[in-house]
Amino acid sequence: MPWTSEHTKWLVDTGERLKTADGKDVEVWEFQHQDDDDVLSAWAKHFRNHYCLDAEIDFFRAKRTRQDYLNSIKFPCSTSKLGPGIRAGDFGEILVADYLQWLLGFWVPRVRWGSKVIRDESPKGSDVIGFRFHKKDGTSPKDVLVVFEAKTKFSGSGKNRLQDAINDSAKDHLRIDESLNFIKQKLFERKEIEQAQLVERFQSPVDVPYKETYGAAAIISDEHFDAKIIAGADCGKIPKSAKSKELIPHPNSKSLVLVIIKGPDMMTLVHELYRRAADEA
Repeated sequence: MPWTSEHTKWLVDTGERLKTADGKDVEVWEFQHQDDDDVLSAWAKHFRNHYCLDAEIDFFRAKRTRQDYLNSIKFPCSTSKLGPGIRAGDFGEILVADYLQWLLGFWVPRVRWGSKVIRDESPKGSDVIGFRFHKKDGTSPKDVLVVFEAKTKFSGSGKNRLQDAINDSAKDHLRIDESLNFIKQKLFERKEIEQAQLVERFQSPVDVPYKETYGAAAIISDEHFDAKIIAGADCGKIPKSAKSKELIPHPNSKSLVLVIIKGPDMMTLVHELYRRAADEA
């Protein structure tokens, strides 16, 4: 697979820890991206392949150029009403997938973004799912399933995007079976049978127990970061202002991992990454 981890060297743990309203620690990471052509081009290729594998694009594009196919069919639109927000959301999810895979050592299948039917919509199901195996062969109760929700804030608003990620994470235990089946199905369709079988290990938690880790991440542009807003997050309940008016405790609130990733001028970076991904296809 044409994946690269070079851009993750720009992800730096600041060592700073914020506190939520209910006393939970929030890790703060800085994304110190730079104007490095080699790294950005490799990252753009990596990014592009989440939507359509380079090995397959010539079959799917028909009479279009690769650039036109990606910009018109696969990538969220840069100018439509919903497109920029979907771009930001996809970017945040993929960055969290990279964080889980290359900084924390999980295997994270990349099947979610290429499976869209409507490019300016977010896929259903949990945002990012990763797996870690304690032993090379066989199963272990120390195997880990990690499920993360990711939300971005690259424009001005009063929303607490960490709270939004926490609220969605509270629902992940209800949809994990469907999300795992989706990943397994897509891997099977790609003829990646051995990887599909690895997912199967996590589909019977009662018969073959493993550890579960849930997380919520907010990816925020520096100019829209407000530590006081983040500190207002609460892992114990979904606030009345959320779509669900019931107060629902997060089932894993005690062990929930909370992460902030912040960096300068993130939306400009997002558009540049999509531009490179299309132009350099």
